[in-house]
Amino acid sequence: MSEQSAPALKEIFNQQRLEFIAAQTESVYGEFPKARFLSAAAAGLDELSLMARLRRVSACLHDGLPAEFPAALEILRRLAPRLDRGFVTLILPEYVAMYGLEDYELSMEALRFFTSFGSSEFAVRHFLRQDMSHGLALLEIWSRDENEHVRRLASEGSRPRLPWSFRLEALRADPSPVRGILNNLRADPSLYVRKSVANHLNDITKDHPEWVMDLLAGWPLEDPASAWIARHALRTLIKQGDRRALGLVGAGSAAQVSVEAFTVTPAALALGEPVVLAFSLRSTSALPQRLVIDYTVHYVKKSGATSAKVFKLKTLTLAPHETVTITRSQTIRNFTTRTHYAGKHVVEIFINGECLARGAFAIR
Repeated sequence: MSEQSAPALKEIFNQQRLEFIAAQTESVYGEFPKARFLSAAAAGLDELSLMARLRRVSACLHDGLPAEFPAALEILRRLAPRLDRGFVTLILPEYVAMYGLEDYELSMEALRFFTSFGSSEFAVRHFLRQDMSHGLALLEIWSRDENEHVRRLASEGSRPRLPWSFRLEALRADPSPVRGILNNLRADPSLYVRKSVANHLNDITKDHPEWVMDLLAGWPLEDPASAWIARHALRTLIKQGDRRALGLVGAGSAAQVSVEAFTVTPAALALGEPVVLAFSLRSTSALPQRLVIDYTVHYVKKSGATSAKVFKLKTLTLAPHETVTITRSQTIRNFTTRTHYAGKHVVEIFINGECLARGAFAIR
């Protein structure tokens, strides 16, 4: 998701929130020039994006805190528990990224502290970019921390393609330096951490799919936590029908099934109306089967050409000769990321990477 797709998010830093930040900062540092902070932070606020507002607030804090970085950092540590948890607390790690690059060890320890209040995932990347080997050595230690927020930071901060941040091109070119971090987290008990590890690995599949599959092949995929990470890490490859990826989640064999009575209704619809997919799936096998079921919609573009979008439908184990009925309703509406156009939209059902049924609906 981009900033532009959710402009209301920038109101996290509105006038009321700025006043709250100023008051809380003054409460831990009596010399803080609250009026000057508010005047500078609010100037031209309507024109600033969410991330620009974040940086503006951090810069205005800097203007009112002691010039010596360690002294300012101590004030920010006292401020952290007083701020609303969530995105607003990112002003603290952002401050560290903007003004602490010359004090690497102190800054990294500060990011470790601040991440429990929100996240230091954006800020830590500046330190990785400055000294990758030093930074990753610290993240490897953090990946074994007792605090789930710190463990997540080890994975999330080192993602090669973290949304809303710059890419770590060195790790995009060669992911091997993060192998230890990912291995440490391969069966993490926290879903919060596992989601990050899965997203991290999915990032890497965009450039090094075989590297990811080699890594996962060495994991204990009989462990539910590891299996969960693998399923979500391989989601892009599974949508592409990659046979090895499907095999790693137990669905590598061609499905022995019959798709019956596949319908796409209504045949024609207007924007804002739902399209419903329905079919019966009958096993033709004498053995249980692990099935990954997706569907693809070929959206008509403005030019009249089409663009395919794959959606997850269901993953299940089908008993011998069992029949199940599957339905899915999807409302057809415009989004900032997709505009619909009139015409015939082909719909395909994929099971274990193979197209086994095809239908269509039209947008009027």
